[in-house]
Amino acid sequence: MFTSKEGMTIPQVTFRTRQGDQWVDVTTDELFSNKTVVVFSLPGAFTPTCSSSHLPRYNELASVFAAHGVDDILCVSVNDTFVMNAWKSDQEAENITFIPDGNGEFTKGMGMLVQKNDLGFGDRSWRYSMLVKNGVVSKMFIENDEPGDPFNVSDADTMLNYIAPDYKLQESITVFTKPGCPFCVKAKQNLIDQGLQFEEVVLGKDATTVSLRAISGRSTVPQVFIGGKHIGGSEELEAYLA
Repeated sequence: MFTSKEGMTIPQVTFRTRQGDQWVDVTTDELFSNKTVVVFSLPGAFTPTCSSSHLPRYNELASVFAAHGVDDILCVSVNDTFVMNAWKSDQEAENITFIPDGNGEFTKGMGMLVQKNDLGFGDRSWRYSMLVKNGVVSKMFIENDEPGDPFNVSDADTMLNYIAPDYKLQESITVFTKPGCPFCVKAKQNLIDQGLQFEEVVLGKDATTVSLRAISGRSTVPQVFIGGKHIGGSEELEAYLA
């Protein structure tokens, strides 16, 4: 059973990070002192749930957290700095600070170090999130101690709902585009002008026309989806936004 550390000071740890071609030591004091920080910790870089759900949503909502007083969002994992840097690049998660707890010192100090020898992982972090204010844990969301890799309460939406319970999230928007398409540029600009965030799926890079036809029934771009609803092309999007 995991114990919440709410009201306690975080462990004092120095993390070995690689920035460019330099080794840079980063301390917990630098990361947390006089700041409001959200931390989410997970079993490992490149693992399925971490890559498909946990990390992307925090990265997506980073600007919303910032608007509600959060200075930084940290992703902690018991991985070395080279793995964490590669994962950040692969995920294009520029809104998140990746913390390599390679020796598990921070995770152990939080009481969240677990053995996953059955998976060949060795010592890893249990999945949790926390809000830390000036180095003191204000709130923790710890996944239930049960078999497997539960992911129910440490997600970005749960944390945001705690920090800003009255905030209404924007519906998710995806735009299918292809390079050199002027109508795609127009559609994206319309969304930007409305202050709406969106994910761009580029044909030939992220998906193919086969996927586009299967999802939308069309093969032309752009194709815009908002909150699970197919809006259509640039003109249809313009009418929808109006």
